[in-house]
Amino acid sequence: MNQALAIHHDQAGHQFETIINGDRAYLAYMDLGKQTLDIYRTFVPNALRGRGIAAALTEQALEYAERMGYTVIPSCSYVERYMERRQRHALKD
Repeated sequence: MNQALAIHHDQAGHQFETIINGDRAYLAYMDLGKQTLDIYRTFVPNALRGRGIAAALTEQALEYAERMGYTVIPSCSYVERYMERRQRHALKD
């Protein structure tokens, strides 16, 4: 994405989301307690794919987790690959 993406963190709904031209993309997580977040889903509508939106949502979520002292479990395969590519650490079994 060339322009800044407006990402909203819906803490009550456990999601990071953005709406572009009426289409909603989001990343969903569960707060498992004990300072652990399980990021289990990213979704970007077909019309918005290929623009780096999933990466931006993931980065926002990981920055939030880091800032708040959370460990992340990347149940979502996209988030797992993102973290591997960027040398981010995840909670392992």
